[in-house]
Amino acid sequence: MRFGHFETLRPLCPVCREQRCVDRPLQSASAAATRGDRLIQGSLICPGDDCRAEYPVIDGVPLLLANLRSFVTDNAILLTARDDLTETVEGMIGDALGPGSAMDVQRLHLSSYAWDHYAEFDPAETVSDIRPGAVLRCLEAGLGLLGRMPEGPVLDLGCAVGRASFELAQRTAGLVLGLDVHVPMLRLAQRVLEDGEVSYPRRRVGLVYDRRTFQARLPSGDRVDFWLADALQAPFADGSFGLVTALNLLDCVPSPHGLLMTIARLLKAGGGTVLATPFDWSARTTPVEAWIGGHSQRGEGGGAAEPLLTALLTPGAHPMSVPGLTLRGEVESVPWAVRLHDRGAVHYRSYVLAAEREDRR
Repeated sequence: MRFGHFETLRPLCPVCREQRCVDRPLQSASAAATRGDRLIQGSLICPGDDCRAEYPVIDGVPLLLANLRSFVTDNAILLTARDDLTETVEGMIGDALGPGSAMDVQRLHLSSYAWDHYAEFDPAETVSDIRPGAVLRCLEAGLGLLGRMPEGPVLDLGCAVGRASFELAQRTAGLVLGLDVHVPMLRLAQRVLEDGEVSYPRRRVGLVYDRRTFQARLPSGDRVDFWLADALQAPFADGSFGLVTALNLLDCVPSPHGLLMTIARLLKAGGGTVLATPFDWSARTTPVEAWIGGHSQRGEGGGAAEPLLTALLTPGAHPMSVPGLTLRGEVESVPWAVRLHDRGAVHYRSYVLAAEREDRR
């Protein structure tokens, strides 16, 4: 955790926001290990006498969650996992656990996301019929719709392994913060940030993964940081950011409308947001009733997602239109290939749009 990001963005106590509706900036409680301008191991604390909630900083990543106890319980193995196993030993463990195990799922996620974000830097990567870099193409399309780079800090919601955060830092003079809840992905992003190195298990077939390690030194990294927090409960004061991005996140949260409301709350007056989504809804993540389109085809719009989302971002166009956000433009289709293995990929067409926060004056 960069001290500069902490002091400028002043994260709020998630427990106080959720349980007491009070905004209390956290304070540094301990610094067991630091490196330059970064807190590597330590803790943050709420200053409220009726709270005093503590939040750990692990491997440079602060865990800013109101439900910290349950998150740590569910992710204890990931938080304490080793990262020094050889490819051979890691493969043997993966074989023993088998397909569908927690390890198998995490390796597949890392393989798909790290490939898209960083494969262009891998000298061992071979040319294929699918291209990495979809996250950057969606970002480019969205920023083009905005037509300008809003002033102020940037928040990259659902940053995954971090490439878009680094790209955003090259386009602004301000701070950029990537937010996610996926521990292994944030660890990979932190490694790129600290060491300029990408190291991930690239899936070849089945349970066979090849460890890929290569350099990816990206400019402007001194203004980037990565924190662990829930996008729907982002622990920041209203109007903290000039730009908020959410690339392929809308259909991955329990409340898509809640995400839009959060983005509107976090934006400064005149700020902007870039969204990208393939509307790949899953009831395991999002209740059907919360989907933006994708159901109730007998109603107005025939269940289409795109017109409903644009209505939510157009003042007065829908009873649940997000106050303060105004649609600025949309791109119907940006290809996004999710690599699964050497001979398989899922092909999406992401819907990209941009909106602005009206001046509150």
